[in-house]
Amino acid sequence: MFQKITSYFSALALSLVLTACAVPGTPQGELEVRSGVIEEIHPVQIESAHQAGVGAVVGGIAGLGLGSLIGGGSGRDVAMVLGTVGGAYAGNEVQKKYDKPIQGQQIVVRANNGVLISVTQPVNPNLRKGQKVYVEGNGDGARVVAR
Repeated sequence: MFQKITSYFSALALSLVLTACAVPGTPQGELEVRSGVIEEIHPVQIESAHQAGVGAVVGGIAGLGLGSLIGGGSGRDVAMVLGTVGGAYAGNEVQKKYDKPIQGQQIVVRANNGVLISVTQPVNPNLRKGQKVYVEGNGDGARVVAR
C-alpha cells in the first residue's frame, strides 16, 4: 500500500516538475518585427520566473529516494518520511536563492506608424533614448533590440 502511494506521489511530482519547465508564450512560427525609436527607458524589477514550490517537490522526492535506502520495515518508513520532509525543506531553501527579482527596464518605443509600444525586459545596457530599434515578437515574448 505504501509503495503504491509513493509511486503515485512520484508520478504527480514528476508531472509538476515537467509542467514547471514549460515556457508559456514561446513564439511559434513567424515572429512579428516592428521598427521604431526609443522614447523612454525606466529601470524596473522583474519577478523571478521560477515556479513556486518546485524546489520543495524535487527535494522531497530526492529525500524520499534516499530515505528508502535506509533500514527496513517500520524504520525504513520513518526514514522515508523524514527524508521527504528534510528534502522538501532543503529544496525550498535552495530555491529561495534563485527567486530574487532581476534588474530590468521598461522601454517605450514609438513605432514607425506612430503607435507607442511598451516592453519590459532584462537590462540591455546598449539601448538608449533616441536609438532606432526593432521590437521583436508581441505580448510577454516581446523584446527590444538595436537596429
